Amino acid sequence: MTTGDENGTNGTPRGEWMIGPWATIALVGIVVAFVNATSGIIEHAGGHWAAPVLWEGTSFLSVVAMAPAVGWAVQRWPFRRETIAKAALIHFGLTIPFALIHIMIIFVTREAAYWSVGARYGFFDDGVAITMLYEWRKDALVYAAFAATYAIFQRRLDQRASAEPADPRIEIRDGGSAVFLAPADIFFVEAAGNYIEFHTATRTHLVRGTLSAWEARLTARGFIRVHRSRLVNRAKITALKPTPSGDMEITLGEGRTVLGSRRYRAVLASGPAA
Repeated sequence: MTTGDENGTNGTPRGEWMIGPWATIALVGIVVAFVNATSGIIEHAGGHWAAPVLWEGTSFLSVVAMAPAVGWAVQRWPFRRETIAKAALIHFGLTIPFALIHIMIIFVTREAAYWSVGARYGFFDDGVAITMLYEWRKDALVYAAFAATYAIFQRRLDQRASAEPADPRIEIRDGGSAVFLAPADIFFVEAAGNYIEFHTATRTHLVRGTLSAWEARLTARGFIRVHRSRLVNRAKITALKPTPSGDMEITLGEGRTVLGSRRYRAVLASGPAA
């Protein structure tokens, strides 16, 4: 059963989405930090053991703390076939603020630690530009690994949800009440900020969540994306009309009309459902 209560704000099971990939990242990060720190201790036997531990510890804690933000970005700009190029470009751009935040954290914490014992770390001694480039290269790979972890985890959850026995109704939480909707009663589903609107003949139900998460669960029920912020029930489509801008005016049952983006015209190529 598709629900809006047991799931998180995105329609995904809250505990699994928030804890699962983050715990995986944290566990792998602990192993990597341990290996790097011990390697540093062995390779610099003449130095103090605390230095490699400080370097790896500050880096590990900062990137793991930022991992949920990467997960949010993967949900906001998912790697879907029709938008893969745009999503990849956006995530590539996000590696820059990811690296800047990481650099700022390790710079402040390491310099403060060295200062507290009367030493100097000299983070930018080789030059600001070269240091930033050096750190960004590594952070871009870290970001990619985090994004892949969240994307794989989301895909697994979506596959599991699609494999579950389908209940003829969709359970949502409208305010404090559980509402059970038959897919045939829903005309379209629309994003509204941090909420999703389920439009039926009698009323509109407001549910906290994201459209991409609900799309993964409603596709099997006959819903298709026609706009970045809108899904429609294909069975409710009665007519399609191109607009001068290249978009599509979609007429649904009872004379309702919604706008479909030209980006998604391919999914409407077969015309209204019988």
